[in-house]
Amino acid sequence: MKKLVANLYGDKHIWTVIFLLALFSFVPVYSASTNLVYTIGTGKSTFSYLLKHFVYLSISLFSMYLVHKMDYTKFRKYIIYGMPVAIILLFVTMFQGRTIGGANANRWLDLYFVQIQPSAIAAIVLIGYVAQYLVSIQSKPFVFKQSLYELWLPVVAVLALILPSNFSTAAIIFAMVLGLAFIGRYPWKYLFGILMGGIVMVGMFVLLAKAFPGAMPNRVDTWISRIDRYASADKAGKDLYQVDNAKIAIASGGLFGKGPGKSIQKNFLPQSSSDFIYAIIVEEYGIVGGLSILFLYLYLFFRFLIAAHKAPSMFGKLLVMGLGIYFISQALINMGVAVSLLPTTGQTLPLISSGGTSVWMTCISLGVILSVTKKEEELRAQELERKEEEDRLQAELKRQLEIRSEQELVG
Repeated sequence: MKKLVANLYGDKHIWTVIFLLALFSFVPVYSASTNLVYTIGTGKSTFSYLLKHFVYLSISLFSMYLVHKMDYTKFRKYIIYGMPVAIILLFVTMFQGRTIGGANANRWLDLYFVQIQPSAIAAIVLIGYVAQYLVSIQSKPFVFKQSLYELWLPVVAVLALILPSNFSTAAIIFAMVLGLAFIGRYPWKYLFGILMGGIVMVGMFVLLAKAFPGAMPNRVDTWISRIDRYASADKAGKDLYQVDNAKIAIASGGLFGKGPGKSIQKNFLPQSSSDFIYAIIVEEYGIVGGLSILFLYLYLFFRFLIAAHKAPSMFGKLLVMGLGIYFISQALINMGVAVSLLPTTGQTLPLISSGGTSVWMTCISLGVILSVTKKEEELRAQELERKEEEDRLQAELKRQLEIRSEQELVG
């Protein structure tokens, strides 16, 4: 164990919280899987879902370990090549033609042996791309027209390919890019125009989707119905099924909950192991358990802020802020939806919800953050070693002077 810990570099607080959340995830995922087995009837055993989660999480954590050992400055080169790959994956996914009830269901790309969610990959790659671009403009005169096609054209391409099937993810990424641009000292007077342009483009997309519903599969009606349900929560209806059952789960949890595996509402929540897993956690572990999970995420955010402050370069600072805030935003949105503070979005609870690509990319982003903190530790260790060497040389010089003085006195 000591040897394993010795090979984990970077912020040990971040490592600890990651492992705590990952270990805890097995209990609610295993508990919620009974809904898939006995209620929905998938024909699989609860152990198979637990094993699947173990495999996905193990691969993801191992990927995080490999990434954190790399020099984060090399990611700038990889991100440049990764951006067109992410866009191609999104393009193929968008036009594969999968629909459910007439709505766009093109979120997953079927590679026969595995399904991936390109939007999760594109989000991480785009944050890195924006970070490296903002660093590149620090040392040269800023030209707004040039930034339109060097920065905002790739951003628009990614968001336009994600938007029809996943509005919440597109909105989070857009907000993250704007925030990152502001932190990276992109002229704020242009950011307001970019924000207004984004709102106008979304509005035009919604109007065109409503005017020509058969032109392209989309989820506009789903967005509108979710917002309407959120604004009129007192209205009964089958569309409120998941929201109502999440409320029941949270209300019945009490202070300390019903105990691990004893949730009742997991049998009525179709997304009990992913989108609404926080409601199951509160039902089984109570308010104390729910607040403990919230505290871990907030503490992780606090460590991200410290890591960004100590980052040895602007690129490292932007990477930590971009990836860290994106991670925390997903967690807070998932919990906000579960407690009915936000309309249903479909965002998972990072490191806890079951999943494949989302868990993998979450761990990749955390590995990048740890790589930045590792570099800061290396620089601090080098500085300490340099100082110790200087002290040693000064002590040696002092000793030589004392010897010379003694010889002169004897002479």
